[in-house]
Amino acid sequence: AMEDVSAKFVSQKISRTRWRPLPAAALQPPDLFATGSWDNEDNRISIWSAGDLGNAGLNGEYHGEPHLLCDIQHNGDVMDMQFLDQERIVVASSTGTVTIFRHHQNNQTLSADHQWAKAHYHVGQDTSCGGAACTGVVCNNPEIVTVGEDGRINLFRADQKDAVRTIDNADSSTLHAVTFLRTTEILTVNSIGQLKIWDLRQQRNEPSQIFSLAGDRVPLHCVDRHPNQQHIVATGGQDGMLSIWDIRQGTMPVSLLNAHEAEMWEVHFHPSDPDHLFTCSEDGSLWHWDTSTNVSEKPSFLHQGGRSTAYLSHSTMNQSVVSAWLSNDPTKDRMEITNLIPNQTLSVNSLDVLGPCLVYGTDAEAIYVNRQLFA
Repeated sequence: AMEDVSAKFVSQKISRTRWRPLPAAALQPPDLFATGSWDNEDNRISIWSAGDLGNAGLNGEYHGEPHLLCDIQHNGDVMDMQFLDQERIVVASSTGTVTIFRHHQNNQTLSADHQWAKAHYHVGQDTSCGGAACTGVVCNNPEIVTVGEDGRINLFRADQKDAVRTIDNADSSTLHAVTFLRTTEILTVNSIGQLKIWDLRQQRNEPSQIFSLAGDRVPLHCVDRHPNQQHIVATGGQDGMLSIWDIRQGTMPVSLLNAHEAEMWEVHFHPSDPDHLFTCSEDGSLWHWDTSTNVSEKPSFLHQGGRSTAYLSHSTMNQSVVSAWLSNDPTKDRMEITNLIPNQTLSVNSLDVLGPCLVYGTDAEAIYVNRQLFA
C-alpha cells in the first residue's frame, strides 16, 4: 500500500538507487542507501539515511522521510553503481570513467578513492579517444567488472591501478548490463537480445555460451541471477518483457512473461527470498512478482539465506526440486503480480531490495522507500 512508502523530492533525475549491504550477522533492516543522478547539469552521488525507526508509530508503521547524509559531484551521468563493501561504492559514468567513492561515516563525507579514467572509449580516427559510456558494473570485492557501449569488458581489482584483464572486442554491439554467475564467470546482456556467459579463467576472448531471444533481437537492458539456483537468470529489455532463462539447457528463454509497456530498466530477485522478483520500467511502473507457493504465508527475513519454498516436481524419475520460475507458465496458478506504484507517470529507472525494504528512483526527481514490503 502506498501509505507504507515515504517519498523524498530531490532536484535531480535519479538513475540508480542501491542499499548499503548489511553486515553478515545484522538483524536490523537496512538503513543507508546511495543514489546517483543523470541528465542534470550537475550530477551527484548521494548517501541517504532511510530515516529514524524511532519514529515508528504504535503499530510499527514507519513515519519520516529519507534524509541526505552527504553527497559529491559526479562527472557525467551515473549509468550504474554497486557497493563494493560497507564504505565504498563503484560508479559507472557516461564519460567511460569508473570511480570508487568512499563514504566516511565519522564525518559524513564522500570522497573519490580511486578512478579508472576512460575505462571505456571509442577509438576515433584521430588519437584522442572519445569516452564511451560505461553502462554496467558489478562487484565481488575486491573484483570489479565493467561493461560499456564500446563492447568492452574490464576486470579491475579495487587495489590495483591497471585493469587485471580487458576483453577489447567482447561484443560488436553495446553491452548494457553485467552480473556474476559465480566467482569466475560473468553474464552480459547486449543490444541485440543476447545473453552471454564469460569464463574469466579462460584466456580466450570469446564467451563460453551464447543465448538469445528468438528472432527479433530486442535489446536487453538488465540481468539478474537467482541467488540460490545459479542456473536461473532473469532479463528485461526494450519491449518490457521479462525473460526467465535456465542456462543449463537450450539457448532460448524458458518463459517470456508480458510485463511492462516500455523498456524494463532493472530486474532484481529478492536476495534472501528469491520467490519474489522486482522489475521497473520507463512506463512508470514497478512490479512485484510473487511465486511463493502459499502467498498467505509471510516470509521471515531473520535468518540468512531466507526460506526456500521450491516445490517438488511430479517427475517420476526423481523428485528433484524445481523452482516456480522454471515452470512453463509460472503465471498460471503460482504467481501474484502487483504494480507497487499505480499512478506514476515518469520512468522508474532503478530499484533495490534488501530484507523488508525497497528503494526506487525516478525521472520525476524523487526517491521512494518502502520499509514494509511484505507487511
